[in-house]
Amino acid sequence: MKKPVLTIAALLAAGTLLAGCAALGPKHPVGNAAVPQPAKSVELNRYLGRWYELARYEQGFQKDCDSVTADYSLRDDGKIEVLNACVKPDGKRTDAKGKAKIVDTATNAKLKVSFFGPFYGDYWVLDHAEDYSWSIVGEPSGRYLWLLSREANPGKERLDALMARARSLGYDTSMLRITKQP
Repeated sequence: MKKPVLTIAALLAAGTLLAGCAALGPKHPVGNAAVPQPAKSVELNRYLGRWYELARYEQGFQKDCDSVTADYSLRDDGKIEVLNACVKPDGKRTDAKGKAKIVDTATNAKLKVSFFGPFYGDYWVLDHAEDYSWSIVGEPSGRYLWLLSREANPGKERLDALMARARSLGYDTSMLRITKQP
């Protein structure tokens, strides 16, 4: 009889510990505001190709990365091949290959991306230029944000405009790490 009681007590303790750890996690960068929905539809064929990262919320998997690029191409199975690359401070290039699938076919602006087998994360194209020269990407938790451009160095004016747009979407742009491009 004591064994089930101990098991239940252990499960309750573990649940309490996990809940406490979750409360200590990073705060939602967009504050109490709702995460913005994508502003417009995405024409997939125009979105494919190379993007250069101009700025991002720093994450462990991208720690200290510069010269960051993302290449998107259509696969035979209808999914999107993703190739992310960056250069670490020691000069070594790091690549991460993944796949993406569209989850909102009405707009093509909400995707799920996987770099680790069956595990997918959200990738939302929150806004983009009419000519697809820039894009702002985030996801529902608000913990990730990327400012992307078709040019590696589009200039301060473009970066400032993208940061202003991200702010207007409710993001804390003081948390952005500017990406050095060659």
